Amino acid sequence: MNKIYPDAIAALEGLLFDGMTVAAGGFGLCGIPERLIDAIVASGVTRLTVASNNAGIDNEGLGKLLRTRQIAKMISSYVGENKEFERQYLAGELEVEFCPQGTLAERMRAGGAGIPGFYTKTGVGTLVAEGKELKEFDGETYVLERGIRADLSIVKGWKADESGNLVFRKTARNFNQPAATSGRICVAEVEEIVPVGSLDADAIHLPGIYVKRLILGASYDKKIEFRTVRQREAA
Repeated sequence: MNKIYPDAIAALEGLLFDGMTVAAGGFGLCGIPERLIDAIVASGVTRLTVASNNAGIDNEGLGKLLRTRQIAKMISSYVGENKEFERQYLAGELEVEFCPQGTLAERMRAGGAGIPGFYTKTGVGTLVAEGKELKEFDGETYVLERGIRADLSIVKGWKADESGNLVFRKTARNFNQPAATSGRICVAEVEEIVPVGSLDADAIHLPGIYVKRLILGASYDKKIEFRTVRQREAA
């Protein structure tokens, strides 16, 4: 089975529809599936529910989909420095389901593992727990969180072999692994594709069985969310 597609638009062909749920890997601008996000923007698909730690920054990453008003709901942990995210939420134009980071990662992992829900203490007694089932275990209160099962997962890896086995680079591993498993179909973009057998089996982070379609996205420009430098001292 050939999993390699010529570009992001081809890799997403037949997978996108209005009102779908997308799980997106990445954290801020680190390890985000840039090419696939651009292809979703170009497709014009609307009313998306997107599960991702955040929505990038203004007009970068998922911020591009916010600008084009293609996202109807975000399931995320952090608004961050995305002013358009903040504006749409406060104006009632965007539905937001806030979810603690660890809980969000576990909701994705649970969905991929076929677990419909789990109990956690995180969020008990806060707005996060409002409207959710509470249960006591050993005298402690826990809140029921539902696993996330997305129609599509989009992730970014460092290396892949032709079978779709993926290696993530350092912190770019972040939400990519649980996001990948939570989707009914996972499409990945990577910086390098190597022949089968080239990767150390013990170094593979995501087995190729999860990856249905694959593109070579290189080359990438590393974008920086914050650049802080000290003032130059007077001569």
